[in-house]
Amino acid sequence: MDLARTEVGKAGRRARNLRGSVARLALMAGPVAFFAVFFAYPVAAIVARGLEVDGVWRFGRIGDVLAHSDVRHVLWFTTWQALASTALTLLVALPGAYVFARFDFPGKQVLRAVVTVPFVLPTVVVGTAFLALVGRGGLLDELWGVRLDTTVWAILLAHVFFNYAVVVRTVGGLWAQLDPRQEEAARMLGASRARAWRQVTLPDLAPAVAAAALMVFLFTFTSFGVVQILGGPAFSTLEVEIYRQTSQVFDLSTAAVLTLIQFAAVVAVLAVHAWTVRRRESALRLVDAATTARRPRGAGQWALLAGVLATVALLVVLPLAVLVQRSLGAPGFGYYRALTEADGGAFLVPPIEAIGNSLQYALAATAIAVVIGALAAAALTRRDAGRFVRGFDALLMLPLGVSAVTVGFGFLIALDEPPLDLRASWILVPLAQALVGVPFVVRTMLPVLRAVDGRLREAAAVLGASPWRVWREVDLPMVRRALLVAAGFAFAVSLGEFGATVFIARPDNPTLPVAVARLLGRPGDMNYGQAMALSTILMLVCAVALVVLERLRTDRSGEF
Repeated sequence: MDLARTEVGKAGRRARNLRGSVARLALMAGPVAFFAVFFAYPVAAIVARGLEVDGVWRFGRIGDVLAHSDVRHVLWFTTWQALASTALTLLVALPGAYVFARFDFPGKQVLRAVVTVPFVLPTVVVGTAFLALVGRGGLLDELWGVRLDTTVWAILLAHVFFNYAVVVRTVGGLWAQLDPRQEEAARMLGASRARAWRQVTLPDLAPAVAAAALMVFLFTFTSFGVVQILGGPAFSTLEVEIYRQTSQVFDLSTAAVLTLIQFAAVVAVLAVHAWTVRRRESALRLVDAATTARRPRGAGQWALLAGVLATVALLVVLPLAVLVQRSLGAPGFGYYRALTEADGGAFLVPPIEAIGNSLQYALAATAIAVVIGALAAAALTRRDAGRFVRGFDALLMLPLGVSAVTVGFGFLIALDEPPLDLRASWILVPLAQALVGVPFVVRTMLPVLRAVDGRLREAAAVLGASPWRVWREVDLPMVRRALLVAAGFAFAVSLGEFGATVFIARPDNPTLPVAVARLLGRPGDMNYGQAMALSTILMLVCAVALVVLERLRTDRSGEF
């Protein structure tokens, strides 16, 4: 009898495991199909178009392209500026991570939101803000006659501005949970403060620092909007060069080779990032973050806090304030009033209509990203997933690093015949934006889903609940807030997507980033002022979305 019950129990577990595997594959089917059709297919199509001649792939073209000194210069500058931006970001942001992790002071939550604003801003707005600060006629030019828009420093500072929150949130989030008593014990045993930090705290922080550094490197290596606006003809990253070769020179062969080079670099960075994340998930002595923060003590700590506040004021607040001030340069809100007029040049409609277009596109993209991202996160919930599922996880991150320009132009080339002739359809823009939003949805929801006690799901399954009912009655009540946070991030990043949208947004339906770029590309103070006005509007919309996120965010809702 006991043997029979044992066999029945084993059979039941095998059946439940089989149902779980089938359910996971069913959840993965939608995201896999979405990425296959709207990511892999367009990218493969444009690469094939560039490398194929008379039906034969010319891989020798890769060597031909790399032999050009201009291409080697672009590749070198892309790598160099990414490394320099990463090092400078760590240097500036690590003190901020310590302050947010260990200090408790008035206005801390407000300051945390302010620091995060640049990360959700479109890169076009970041470039425009620094153009107003360091460019021709900018604040530095007016006060001291100093211009940095023709130097690499403008790009590096803009990248630090954009990625400051990545380090503060990623490193500071873990730092706040490290038990400070370990370092205090080392101090009691005679170690100096520097040695205690180097030998006790730093090894525990190292995976988080590495993960943050790799993410900053990834974002700066694939930088487009910032370099496009601030770099001018003198500086060009791979992403900017792909855009130039595609839209101006019409050399698809060179663009395809550069896309492959960037893709290989991004895959390598993501592989290293996945390894550091797995290290970070190893056992650490973590405590409640609320118990480790305290008011600064002594002149040194107060000086450190003051230094971080000054850094935030100069690096984050000042560029945004100058952007707003430049948008108000014309009397009677003249730049804003000009947005309501169609000039028949760069726009077929008044630029103000870009606001409504962007909101509609972003809402549609958010709906797509939430559905696809939630399905993907649910499929990745199990920690005992095999290599195939882990590979699926890596696939979801690729749109953050693969050339958005390639994706956008690939849409025009690949989705041009039935049953996927979408070139004239408005849905192209939300689809491209959703590709960027899905990774943020997954990264936001996955930690919360993994925190749900698996025994609750098993109990519901034993009682006969279907996988859909288990999700609806067990998971959804616990992850509802994280789902709203994920939707907010998807909306913010969709609103600011530029690399792909610049190709597929129709002239009579421009988005805000595309409208800003077009205005900056035209001479005249009125066009410049309208670009500042549109950038200010876009910044305010993103800031409102961030404030809502901060109100919804919980400690389990992801790092950002």
